[in-house]
Amino acid sequence: MSHRREFEIAFVGLKPGIHVYEYRLEDKFFTHYGEQDFSNCLANVKLSLDKKNAFMQLRFDIDGQVSVNCDRCGNPLTKQLWEEFNLIVKMVDNPDEMNNQEEDPDIYYISRGESHLHVADWLYEFINLSIPMQNVCGEDAKGKSLCNQEVIEKLRKMEAAVKKDSNPLWQGLEKFKDLE
Repeated sequence: MSHRREFEIAFVGLKPGIHVYEYRLEDKFFTHYGEQDFSNCLANVKLSLDKKNAFMQLRFDIDGQVSVNCDRCGNPLTKQLWEEFNLIVKMVDNPDEMNNQEEDPDIYYISRGESHLHVADWLYEFINLSIPMQNVCGEDAKGKSLCNQEVIEKLRKMEAAVKKDSNPLWQGLEKFKDLE
């Protein structure tokens, strides 16, 4: 079975009701999508597909972890993935037009003639949405940052140098900074 085919669900022959699929996603899965902001992905996805007559309800339960870098100092961090996403897939005659008009991102349209549901792109999207937007080192018991202090000190020096060397053209704007 090819890498892409394992993420296709042949739903035509399924009886109405709930069907469960499980996926284990690792870095290999993401190579098709190009460079990522994370590595060492070990994600388990449980997909519950509730088939109805004219639509399907999909629930993606995501669990696992990824490695990211601290946004402040660049230290490697491990972030837990724990999220759930719901999606409704409706079968219609004109899916392209309906998808263009639909404002709800949790509703997707496919053609009545379709026989397979391609879930790889949704898996990719939901894993990325599960990663926190901000990734910074935590604090120790005393409230001190666990960031790499050498990097933080270099950033402070760079910031001071930028302030000192700032263009005199912009200095007059400083007085407007605190106006309400």
